[in-house]
Amino acid sequence: MGCSIICLSQLFFLVFLLHSQPTSSSSFSSSSTLSCSQEQSSALLKFKRLHSYPTSSSSKYSDDCDQKKESWKEGRDCCSWDGVTCDTMGRDVIGLDLSCSELQGTIHSNSSLFLLPNLQQLNLAFNCFNSSISSGFGQFAKLEKLDLSSSQFSGQVPHELSKLSRLSSLDLSGNKQVSLNTSVMRRLVQNLTKLRELRLDGVQMSLVLLDSLMNLSSSLTVLSLNGCGLHGNLPYNIFRLPNLRELSLICNPELRGAFPTTNWSNPLMFLDVSTTGFSGPLPNSIDNLKFLKHLGLSQCNFNGLIPASFGNLTQITELDLSGNNFVGELPSSLSNLKNLYFLNLRCNKLTGSIPESFGNLTKVTYCYLSSNSFIGHIPSSLSNLKDLTFLDLGGNNFEGTLPDFLTKLTRLTNLDLNSNHLTGQIGEFQHAKSLEILLLYNNRLNGSVPKSISNLVKLQKLDISSNNLSGTIEFDMFSKLNETDFLDLSYNSLSLSINNNLKYTFPKLKDLKLASCNITVFPYFLRNLSLDTLDLSNNRIKGQVPKWMFKVLESLKSLNLSHNSLTSIEQIPGRNLENLDLHANFLQGTFPVPPSSVVFFSISNNNLTGEIPSSICNLTSLQILDISFNNLTGTIPRCLGYLSDFLSVMDLRTNRFHGTIPEIFAKCKSLRTLVFNHNQLEGSLPQSLVNCRKLEVLDFGNNKINDSFPYWLEALPKLQVLVLRCNRFYGQIENFKAISSFAMLRIIDLSQNNFMGHLTSNFFEGLKAIKTINENEVPLKYIGEDYYQDSVMVVWKGQELKLERILTIFTTIDLSCNKFHGQIPKVLGTLQFLRELNLSHNGLSGYIPSSLGNLLVLESLDLSSNMLNGSIPMQLTSLTFLAVLNLSQNKLTGPIPQGLQFNTFQNNSYIGNKGLCGFPLSKKCMIVEPPPSEEDNDLKFTSGFGWKVVMMGYGCGFVYGIAMGYLVSKSRKPQWLVSLGYLVYKSRKLQWLVSLVKGE
Repeated sequence: MGCSIICLSQLFFLVFLLHSQPTSSSSFSSSSTLSCSQEQSSALLKFKRLHSYPTSSSSKYSDDCDQKKESWKEGRDCCSWDGVTCDTMGRDVIGLDLSCSELQGTIHSNSSLFLLPNLQQLNLAFNCFNSSISSGFGQFAKLEKLDLSSSQFSGQVPHELSKLSRLSSLDLSGNKQVSLNTSVMRRLVQNLTKLRELRLDGVQMSLVLLDSLMNLSSSLTVLSLNGCGLHGNLPYNIFRLPNLRELSLICNPELRGAFPTTNWSNPLMFLDVSTTGFSGPLPNSIDNLKFLKHLGLSQCNFNGLIPASFGNLTQITELDLSGNNFVGELPSSLSNLKNLYFLNLRCNKLTGSIPESFGNLTKVTYCYLSSNSFIGHIPSSLSNLKDLTFLDLGGNNFEGTLPDFLTKLTRLTNLDLNSNHLTGQIGEFQHAKSLEILLLYNNRLNGSVPKSISNLVKLQKLDISSNNLSGTIEFDMFSKLNETDFLDLSYNSLSLSINNNLKYTFPKLKDLKLASCNITVFPYFLRNLSLDTLDLSNNRIKGQVPKWMFKVLESLKSLNLSHNSLTSIEQIPGRNLENLDLHANFLQGTFPVPPSSVVFFSISNNNLTGEIPSSICNLTSLQILDISFNNLTGTIPRCLGYLSDFLSVMDLRTNRFHGTIPEIFAKCKSLRTLVFNHNQLEGSLPQSLVNCRKLEVLDFGNNKINDSFPYWLEALPKLQVLVLRCNRFYGQIENFKAISSFAMLRIIDLSQNNFMGHLTSNFFEGLKAIKTINENEVPLKYIGEDYYQDSVMVVWKGQELKLERILTIFTTIDLSCNKFHGQIPKVLGTLQFLRELNLSHNGLSGYIPSSLGNLLVLESLDLSSNMLNGSIPMQLTSLTFLAVLNLSQNKLTGPIPQGLQFNTFQNNSYIGNKGLCGFPLSKKCMIVEPPPSEEDNDLKFTSGFGWKVVMMGYGCGFVYGIAMGYLVSKSRKPQWLVSLGYLVYKSRKLQWLVSLVKGE
């Protein structure tokens, strides 16, 4: 029975893939007037008998599979049997079509099938042989067409197939367990010189060297190698095969290549290299493919502009360039593609507006332009696309009102305009009666929800969340939407009015999201629904969860009741529940344990008391556990170690847990975030944490942990946040074994401990993530996953701040309030992307390193309450982003540097340094030249980036100064620009010295 289903599904896929083109192995007509030999008739009956399913286990034939074997009766002429073709003399079987005939078993080399020596065409596709391809197929010396596709063959392709020198069509596709090596491939290419169609989709060819494809038959019209595991560079000459009409290389991620830039002209009609490693800009020569109807380049690495020459591909009907790096505006020449009905340009970096001329593409039925950077209004000319069925413009920067014509396209079934800047009201949908999907979320739409939505009786998904819609909305208006399975009205200014006397059925509704809809009680109609997802968060629901809701919970997979005023929930039933969010309520009492099926569980920011029950350790599917900000007590259960296989987030911060941290991390292969901050934990850090190789966030701050610095954490390759502040750690920070220790660390807070000794250079040298920035992290990225964003408490610019989400560009080092002594290491100046540095309240001495002037994005620098001496380096004036500076309570001397950010700092940045003078202090400087700092007075950054160059940007903008500095430092030219910048600086320096002498 399973085989019949496989036949049908694979047949549909094949038909779709080939776009209704006839397959290489067409059905053979039989003759009722001819007579085959008894020998061949017996051979066929024996093959049927050996390879048919037993009667007792045979399934019903699929409607799309011919019951060919039913006509195979002993005593009847085999030339009259279905699927059998004989020659004109009526003696020899020359064609056999047993496709989708529920055949099974191994075809041995002595099979009776091979007693048909004159066979020219053989089709065994869509069967279930579950065996290797027999070498006996090589005996068919006259065979011209062989189709063994989707018949669950396995093993190596036998080299005997290369003996079929007359073969014009070979189809082994859909046999995922079949593999092909280079040796056999070379033989096939060398001997099958008449081959016109070669289909190997799904055959494993990862061991095939691609140069074996160099000499493919010039007669080849079809080459289909989808999902074959090809790797390396595709030979150029394949694109120049003179008769090639179809080339399909879909889903070979390791396959690299580029299109010819010249001499590219053949009768290609179908070209698809989607999901491969093809790259580079598209050549203008692509317009030589005058007969091209399908071009698929999705999910590759193409870049550059979309060539204007695309407009010459006038025969094209399907164009898919999605998931690449194309830039620039859409060429207006695309409007010449009058036969285009499928257009997909989503997920690129395209800009500009959509040309009005797109209205000429009147045959377009599917149009996907989402996830780009298009701007402007949605052109009214799109109203000419009367056949438009799918329109996806989501994730762009379109503005203006929602065009009225979109509500009048009678054939439109899918409309997606999410995440733009659309304003105004949602129009009345009087004519768009075919709409099945309407996604308008995350815009700036206002006004009321149009009542005409209730007439969209075919609507399956409606999402108008995250807009500025207002007013009272009667839930009755959705009662006619019997086909709707997804409804989201969240995050507007709507007030939902629900008539509890009406019985809402919504027979297909599975996902209901009503967050921030001013709901005060649980809607009673929920008891009539069988939902998968329910979101009632950010409402005003108070008190206890009613018992009738337990029936609703039985079917739910996801429930969000966060940000309400719930006080208790007696139990949490539900065998299917996976996501449960109860955080930010007023829940009291003991810890409620969710069902064992739960994957995500957050009950943070409540008033829970008591201990964590041991039954929590039955949650063997748990991945996210957030019970932070409660009043829970007791010790951390050791059985939490049983959850380590899947657990990725454990957040227990701000409770009253005590005792030692148990060694529960032996198998923490998935743990990414571990936060125990602000409890009463003591003892040492469990060294089993070294097993948590995926750990990114580790926060044990504000406890009573008594241990030396955990240098062994350097073995965690992904650790980005390390917070140990306010504990009892002691000793020196040393004993590093790796050259690049803590290479991914971005946030380091070791403040308020008892660390001592020198600040070792090798610790800072290993912080590669703060030395360099990943240019690919655009747009900005957050630490964590989409379903859970990490947060952390930091002291930022002197104030305690909770980062609700942690940007990867946020970098800070806080070693304050310890007992470090000695000099500040110069290597700190190499941390070019450090944003905050706090070394205050230690015993550091010596000069302030001038290399700190290299920290060009530094926003906060606190070196206060140390024993630093010497002058303040002039290089620090280049820190244009510096907003907070605290050098107070040291032994600094000399004039305070002037210029840029230093002109904004007040007295409290410098108090307690009796030797300092100049603005903003009242003490005037009596010297002409400032005393030397730690190094000589060459006034250059240690990185070689001269401060003179940055001064060029003063008055013209920081970005300009940095850009010119980069130009000078890389090219050493133009020298006149350096000289000019230096003269500007000297003139200002002279004015400063004069003002000092005058006492101004």
